[in-house]
Amino acid sequence: MGADKRIPVKSAADLERMRAACGLARDTMAHIAPMVRPGTATIELDRAAAAFIAGHGGVPAFNGYRGYPANICVSINEELIHGIPGQRRIQGGDAVSVDIGVRADGFIGDLARTFLVGAVPGDVQRLAQTAVGAFEAACAVLKAGCRLGDLSHAIQEHAECRGYGVVRDYVGHGVGRLLHEPPQIPNTGAAGKGPTIPAGATLAIEPMITLGDWHIAVRPDKWTVVTADGLPCAHYENTVLVRDGGCEVLTQ
Repeated sequence: MGADKRIPVKSAADLERMRAACGLARDTMAHIAPMVRPGTATIELDRAAAAFIAGHGGVPAFNGYRGYPANICVSINEELIHGIPGQRRIQGGDAVSVDIGVRADGFIGDLARTFLVGAVPGDVQRLAQTAVGAFEAACAVLKAGCRLGDLSHAIQEHAECRGYGVVRDYVGHGVGRLLHEPPQIPNTGAAGKGPTIPAGATLAIEPMITLGDWHIAVRPDKWTVVTADGLPCAHYENTVLVRDGGCEVLTQ
């Protein structure tokens, strides 16, 4: 099976603009990171991120996307993704996942981090570390000509061999002019399967793993995704550029 011709390949000019968008997304995360502490309301993170993005010539990529009502996503403990910022205040011991998308000069950068606030239990610390390790495992096999399943398998193997659940219902994705471009990147799969990935593709790779079972539910707000068993989870994401001999992380 050859390269999937639906996967957009970025030109040198595209990549220059893509790097700017990814840099602004990264800088926005760094700007609000010190605010992820006990007593901060999640809406304060949202407002600070929006102001920073606007002040640097960008636009929050999530706001209004399919009706999403905020600028960033903030998900706490059993909340996996798409948590809507509001009046909830962060507490010591929380695992806080922040997902940021930025549009600048026609291109999008996308990243997520799980912050550990104060004295977090050791099993949750290891969970968050494993999410990072799963991303790194995917990067270790990612290069032009590899199969999509190679990434999925690397993520799944890294997490499951350490005893964690890997969410099936949500996936990574291509990113560039659009927030979601081909291909979809499941976090589970078989190595050697799927289309080959071309040089110049830009991908949002995002392991989503759970302390317990991998099944999820969606809250009545129709956005916030939570673990079905109520146990903590972790989310780690970067936008990466595929190269002939490997990949480059654009949001790190």
